[in-house]
Amino acid sequence: PMVCETCLGPNPYVRMMREPHGKECKVCSRPFTVFRWKPGGADSRYKKTEVCQTCARVKNVCQTCLFDLQFGLPVAVRDKALSAQARGLTSAVPVSAPNREYVASLNDAKVAGGKIDEVYANRTLQIAASSSGSKPPVSTSTGSGVASDTNVACLARISRKDPYYARNRSQLCSFFAKGQCRRGMYCPYRHEMQEKTELSEQKLQDRYYGTNDPVADKIMKKTGFGQNRTAAVPTPPSDSAIKTLFVNGADGAFRSGEAEDEQELR
Repeated sequence: PMVCETCLGPNPYVRMMREPHGKECKVCSRPFTVFRWKPGGADSRYKKTEVCQTCARVKNVCQTCLFDLQFGLPVAVRDKALSAQARGLTSAVPVSAPNREYVASLNDAKVAGGKIDEVYANRTLQIAASSSGSKPPVSTSTGSGVASDTNVACLARISRKDPYYARNRSQLCSFFAKGQCRRGMYCPYRHEMQEKTELSEQKLQDRYYGTNDPVADKIMKKTGFGQNRTAAVPTPPSDSAIKTLFVNGADGAFRSGEAEDEQELR
């Protein structure tokens, strides 16, 4: 299966259960081979593939969490670095059952013809060229370049470098929320109260197509990725004695006292 390192878990000897034509794909509604496994680690739950390999290859995403396999980011954030032609090649949204079958057959042809692999291979070359400082190449056969050099550099900067195993935690115990769980410490589910958030009602298809994704909106709002930030640039003061120290790449763990420390500034 096409699964990211986070969903596989820290166990290098993970064992999977394979069920041919076990479920229907959550995107194209066609039956596919389902894989189920337990990632390992503390407080982990069983995970399984949710979409077929064709749908996963079209978007280059994990079959379980539907995050980008290369950067570990939501589809809505990743697609900001693709050109308009590449997004049109990989973002056909069916609206009815006959149209869903037609789009699925088109995706099969794109995967078999190598057009999908060419889109993401070109993107990888562009990001590698951008990080090295050279001019990014553009494919002459499909024209599937990236939107801009700024988006390419920002995409490489905000990408997840290490796996995030906290996503593999067990689900919340519904009986504990009602005060009726009698398993105690032997309960395989987490004994925590559920908090109502935007992620509670997120649909899997919205995450796949990059629409109404609160995780992607939070990342783009926090980093400013894919937005026009020209208006946010302040004008320099008339007094040249006024100076400002700009610290780039600071996250939530950064404390203001660290920047004020004289030895840190040196």
